Amino acid sequence: MKKTLLGLLLFLQVITCWAQQVSQVKGTVIDSKSKKPLQDIAATLQSTNLTVTTNAEGVFIFENIAEGKQAIVVQSAGYAPKTFNLEIKSGQQADLGIISLELDITSEQELSLITITENDLGDDNSGSENTAGLLQASRDTYQQAAAFNWGLARFRIRGLDNEYGVTMINGIVMNKIYDGRPQWSNWGGLNDATRNQEFTMGSAPSDYTFGGLLGTQEINTRASIYRPGTRVSFSGTNTNYSWRGMGTYASGLNKDGIAFVISGSRRWSTEGYFEGTDYSANSFFASVEKRFGDSHSLNFTSIYAENSRGKNSPNTQEVTNLVGEKYNSYWGWQNGKKKNSRDKDVDEPVLMLSHFWKISEKSTLNTNVAYQFGKIGNSRIDYQDADNPDPTYYRNLPSYYTSQYTDSNNPEDYYPGGVGGKYIGNDEDIVRIADKTREDFKANSQIDWDGMYTANTTAITDANGNIIGRAPSKSKYVLYEDRTDDKLFTANSIFHSQLTDHLSLDGGVTYKNLKSHNFQNLLDLLGGTHYDDIDSFYSGNQAQSDLNNPNRQVGVGDTFGYNYNLLANTIDAFAQGRFTYSKADFYVAANYTRSDYQRDGLYRNGIYANNSFGKSEKVNFDNLGFKAGTNYKITGRHMLTLNGIYMTKAPTLRNTFPNARLNNSIVDGLDSETIYGGDLSYIIRAPKLKARLTGFYSEIQNATETSFFFAEGIVEADDSADSNAFIAETVTDINKRQMGIEMGIEYQFTPTIKAMASASYGQYTYSNNPTVSINNDGIAADLIETNPGDVNTSVTNFGQAYLKDYKLPGMPQQAYSLGIEYRDPKFWWIGANGNYLASNYIDVSALLRTDHFLINPETGYQFGEITDTRTRQLLKQEKFDGFFLVNLTGGKSWKIGNNTFGFFASINNLFDVSYKTGGFEQARNANYRQLNQDVSSGTPSFGPRYFYGYGRTYFVNLYINL
Repeated sequence: MKKTLLGLLLFLQVITCWAQQVSQVKGTVIDSKSKKPLQDIAATLQSTNLTVTTNAEGVFIFENIAEGKQAIVVQSAGYAPKTFNLEIKSGQQADLGIISLELDITSEQELSLITITENDLGDDNSGSENTAGLLQASRDTYQQAAAFNWGLARFRIRGLDNEYGVTMINGIVMNKIYDGRPQWSNWGGLNDATRNQEFTMGSAPSDYTFGGLLGTQEINTRASIYRPGTRVSFSGTNTNYSWRGMGTYASGLNKDGIAFVISGSRRWSTEGYFEGTDYSANSFFASVEKRFGDSHSLNFTSIYAENSRGKNSPNTQEVTNLVGEKYNSYWGWQNGKKKNSRDKDVDEPVLMLSHFWKISEKSTLNTNVAYQFGKIGNSRIDYQDADNPDPTYYRNLPSYYTSQYTDSNNPEDYYPGGVGGKYIGNDEDIVRIADKTREDFKANSQIDWDGMYTANTTAITDANGNIIGRAPSKSKYVLYEDRTDDKLFTANSIFHSQLTDHLSLDGGVTYKNLKSHNFQNLLDLLGGTHYDDIDSFYSGNQAQSDLNNPNRQVGVGDTFGYNYNLLANTIDAFAQGRFTYSKADFYVAANYTRSDYQRDGLYRNGIYANNSFGKSEKVNFDNLGFKAGTNYKITGRHMLTLNGIYMTKAPTLRNTFPNARLNNSIVDGLDSETIYGGDLSYIIRAPKLKARLTGFYSEIQNATETSFFFAEGIVEADDSADSNAFIAETVTDINKRQMGIEMGIEYQFTPTIKAMASASYGQYTYSNNPTVSINNDGIAADLIETNPGDVNTSVTNFGQAYLKDYKLPGMPQQAYSLGIEYRDPKFWWIGANGNYLASNYIDVSALLRTDHFLINPETGYQFGEITDTRTRQLLKQEKFDGFFLVNLTGGKSWKIGNNTFGFFASINNLFDVSYKTGGFEQARNANYRQLNQDVSSGTPSFGPRYFYGYGRTYFVNLYINL
């Protein structure tokens, strides 16, 4: 008995001593303006990544903290984070006291990031995709520079297209199955509603998904996590819109466990920065949450963001020299107003229902179902038996004459305005004609809407032949839109569990089902009575859009031209384990995806009568991914991180069917991409100094890309056929290599002055010679006529394109930024930064870099005048000039009672620097002789087309927080 009692006393003494050694840290978080406690604010112990949140009194508590130097970060969306560096001793009870969080000016900067993230930069073959939208939630110095300072120059993080990143809302992946990219405008104008974000860089681990090379962005719209209150703002700018009004109200969680958030905005402009670019957008957001006890919660989110914007044209250097960088060929005057023929309309509501289940103190399950529907339309002009209405059509420009009418070439062509007459001129005639054409273009450089209306009518004459009126007739010109109506259902579950003090588990599974209806929709007959549903380049049955309904006459609202569905199913599952120790953390993750695609043709096209109507073969792709990484803590302030990834990725729907508008053909030998890469970072987190230096490397292999254009003088595979036609180009087996260094440094000189520096140096290249195939409808029409059972006669393999070591296009491969910021204790601040961007290259034509470029289509042999030196000159990739941009930002806020009033202002490109953001070569001159003659003229008719960045722009935002 004595031994038992003695043992019990010793045991109790050990327990008591152990309890006395428990280390604890707590703090109370309040809003700096209202002085009210803040609930659900995250506090993270950086050595373990352990996170706790504040309760209703704003209090957080860490228990059982290990001895040594520790760093605790207190942060939440909309507030500037605060870091506390502590020396923890055994048994210490530390109270950080009152922690006052100030509003983060980054949230105001996000409001000005309005131009690139909502524009589809892939329009018009720009080949440029920006990743600034992925970075809005980040507080990393480098990533903020990439978003706010370099974003307008179409900078891409690590040289990667945004299809290699993952954007999510409530765990639902928002990347489109069609092209793999998020449609930013689906939630555009809802900055206040989408501020609650988490961002991971590169292949670093995410709680919600396996991710990719570029990183992940999770937008959380759970109603209970929004800071209660009302916010109203009004903005003015001179970028892609002029004005915006926005209002948001968050109720907070009431005693009945109910919280809701509503937000709405209106953005508009009769004309944006570039000529004729109208803009109109209305956005609405609502989120409602109901908690059922401590374990269950339901949240419903609805997002509606309708957007209509006029596009601006990429132009050749000749056109820019004539009418300036802001010139846009897509608009013209109608009834005294500017009307753009190339509007992009996005109207795709999103509905989400989310269930949050707190299984235990250490395990949670989040299940979501989402339905997205609506339309995307891209308008343009179509015409039959009429002249091309594009004012920059090559025959309307002086280069058409200076490049072709030369005594040395002695060519023949139609005299301007003549009918069938031939003209051989001398140099004086050339100059005269070119000068007249130049003046005519300057005087008539926009779309002639009135002329098209007149062309769609027939003259009414009296008995003497005098015109007394006009009557509507069959339209020669119409306005239509390329429409995509998607219906997408998504369901997923995401599980998280803290299995032990050192091991946490994340996992999830997602299912998606897509039905995408694609068709031409007739918008406006432009004064005519009807339009023929035919392709006027062909005759007979081959001209018919739908042989099942031949010789159709269509009107406004009718479908014509092409009509088909794309069907897709995807399943994605991932599992991830994180291991956390005092000196090192590491993770391992794996995923599996299965995708199946199919085309269902609703028209029986006249050219592809046996390969267009009904369902295509179904294609399936099974893919795996693995990644791992570690974080080694040299000290509490110095860390090394290493990440590596290997995965395969299914091709997108866009790149699976090379000519989906007209037939069921699938890219020959299509297979998944192989992706691998890694990064190594050195990180410093000191009280005054925060820095990150990262080296990265990645390879993307077996990629596929498609594009569409008109080409002349194409030599077919047998070196015998010459074809001028609108073609679909498919480039397969593309390998891309991205490697470089990125750096971000932030130093707090004083409590009010902070300096920032960022840099990115990359080498992004094609690392092999891919294969080029051409789908030529004209050749198909000829060959299928004699071989009606052959469904593949439209595709010609052109062999290798010699692209190895060419630079990846459409982005600066070097970027540098230096900035300084002053924050006054009286709540005003000002900042400035200078940025240098360089090594941006044009998007080269793969077709021009095949062996067939050197073949004379008339003889089937190489051109006799070819020289290696001239060939290299013609095919050299253009490098754009580097440029320097200076940006200014500033703001001020006032507290009146419990309300905050403030403004934010920015001026970008202070010195109005002109620069090119991208461009692409035209492949219309598809052989050596044609291209050489065009380039030698000095003003090529089919020179590259360029995109230009904004000059000096401003953004001013006034806001009230109630």
